Amino acid sequence: MRNSELDVYTQEFKRTGFQGGGLNWYRCTTGGLNRYDLELFSGRTIDVPSCFISGIAYWARFRPAGALEQMQHKARTKMQNVHIIEGAGHWVQQEQPEQVTRFIIDFLKHLNSSI
Repeated sequence: MRNSELDVYTQEFKRTGFQGGGLNWYRCTTGGLNRYDLELFSGRTIDVPSCFISGIAYWARFRPAGALEQMQHKARTKMQNVHIIEGAGHWVQQEQPEQVTRFIIDFLKHLNSSI
């Protein structure tokens, strides 16, 4: 992430506080779900062409151990590519935008040619 980009986030968090915009998305995605909501999707798979792009330093790739492999082989039946990008972490699209864009374009070209 460039310093100019970090400055934008810093100024916004100074203006609005970290509690709101910085955390509410995560609360919305997990806070309202209970066991019965999650059971609805238990054992289901994602059956459309997909790819996975991550920065090598993104901590979530390692938690829990084997999660990436399970996603590749069990959760997504049409996983086409997995790209782990050097020099990037959680904000891979900002840290390495050219590589992310190239991988997305390649994925879409391949998808388009198979239709």
